Amino acid sequence: MATQYNYHVNPAKEFIMKCNVGGIDRTGRIVIGIVLLVAGLAAPIDMTWRIVALVIAAIALVTATVRFCPANAILGINSCEGEGKK
Repeated sequence: MATQYNYHVNPAKEFIMKCNVGGIDRTGRIVIGIVLLVAGLAAPIDMTWRIVALVIAAIALVTATVRFCPANAILGINSCEGEGKK
């Protein structure tokens, strides 16, 4: 059985990302991203944990902003309402 992902390559060989992050998933990513960003910048923590917090915050905020998560696409998860769902 073939696996179907939430992205495809069009005939012009351009990578198309369909919306797969929406609703409460997007809001949660924004909240978690902001909390980790503040913790990474202001909390008195070790440099290693500071970098980990900032990297995770960046990933959460970027995926919430562009409304596409590669991990969701691989796992077949789609929380986007409307045009992104099939």
